[in-house]
Amino acid sequence: MSADDVMAFTIQSLREMNFYTDETGPETMLGPSGADLDSLAVSELALRIEEEYGVTFDDNDIETLAIMTLGEFAAEVAKRAELVAQADGARR
Repeated sequence: MSADDVMAFTIQSLREMNFYTDETGPETMLGPSGADLDSLAVSELALRIEEEYGVTFDDNDIETLAIMTLGEFAAEVAKRAELVAQADGARR
């Protein structure tokens, strides 16, 4: 899975959450100066990402997500998902 896959899933999730995404791209901030996600919306997005990719976010991560761009967020999720996949492979 690539950061582009995560970005596409994230944009689709934002649409489903009723956010305007027509001008959303890698440089769009997730927080108030971009996609305008408040803390509840960031938490919901994190939950959707956790369910889809098997990654986890703690409370400190949620605060950090709001100041990331969509591209940074997608890259971070892709990196975490790769680590989860490697750990799962090592357990087998």
